[in-house]
Amino acid sequence: MVPLEFYLILAAALFCIGLFGALARRNAIGVLIGIELMLNAVNINLVAFWRYITPAKGMELAGMVFALFVITLAAAEAAIGLALVIAIYRSRDTVNVEEVNLMKW
Repeated sequence: MVPLEFYLILAAALFCIGLFGALARRNAIGVLIGIELMLNAVNINLVAFWRYITPAKGMELAGMVFALFVITLAAAEAAIGLALVIAIYRSRDTVNVEEVNLMKW
């Protein structure tokens, strides 16, 4: 059995890569990919803690249910985010986050 620390290190590395991708990118699609990576790191943590807290009890699915909610949230975020990016691209001809200033007059 793989120790819990390995999963936590993997999830922390994935979260840091996603955070860097979300904060350093100028492209809106790159920002969305960074957010997806962070949500996947959360899923790794949820499933790892669920498996190591209740290893013998297979009927308690709290960790898996939370992971399923996070996957659903990630799918909804991707769909709505891509729809917004397409709408902004059609009106502004750019997906550069710094050039999009829809809230300014």
